[in-house]
Amino acid sequence: MTGKVYLVGTGPGDPDLITVKGLRLLEQADVILYDRLVNPELLNYAKKEAQLVYCGKLPHYHTMKQETINHFLVKYAKKGLQVVRLKGGDPFVFGRGGEEAEECFKQDVPFEVIPGITAGIGAAAYAGIPVTHRTLSKSFAFVTGHQAGDKEAEHQWANLAHAVDTICVYMGVSQLPNILKRLQENGKSSKTPIALVHWGTLHEQRTVVGTLANIERKVKDANISNPSMIVIGEVVKLHEKLNWFEEEVVPHLPVVHG
Repeated sequence: MTGKVYLVGTGPGDPDLITVKGLRLLEQADVILYDRLVNPELLNYAKKEAQLVYCGKLPHYHTMKQETINHFLVKYAKKGLQVVRLKGGDPFVFGRGGEEAEECFKQDVPFEVIPGITAGIGAAAYAGIPVTHRTLSKSFAFVTGHQAGDKEAEHQWANLAHAVDTICVYMGVSQLPNILKRLQENGKSSKTPIALVHWGTLHEQRTVVGTLANIERKVKDANISNPSMIVIGEVVKLHEKLNWFEEEVVPHLPVVHG
């Protein structure tokens, strides 16, 4: 009897942001394959007999290759087990969930996708930055910072500089100098507001705000590293007024304004 694979998004960090459906499936799962950025508190909801498999990945170091993860998803499901693939954020937003779903389809394994709150929305919201706003932003884009060093993707920065009001960059800290350079080279004003939200939605959250011209120095001074979400656009100006989380929940952490 074939089991089923559930690709479950857990949100950007705060364990309370997992959906009701995702939590129910987590409690029922026979096997749970989980990522590095999944809040470990969520694993407490697994049943005692559930098998936990760590699939964590660090930049430039993969604990488990994607092909191996795909193999295990299919292997366990074909044993008749209910398999939860637990992912930070949303499975289909830079989570490689599409590749895992394709493998299930290829191997005739039933699967289901349970969306999660992606960091581009969740981390920004916890920093008091709405990605859309009636007067400041009518469009937004999610991009990966990895493309900043990809010559084949260079043309995208020319489009991004003018096509959308708000740009949310995932995995972009190491490429921040390139991102700033490409946007300004393609006509984005050096005065454009930008924020980096470090460990968004968690008590360790810190937000650094500046402009394209000065954010690199501010990030260095604040010692901001991954995981951080980069948000670029006029909506960043609202952070100072709408910063509900860091000011009320974690007031002991410094908030750096530009």
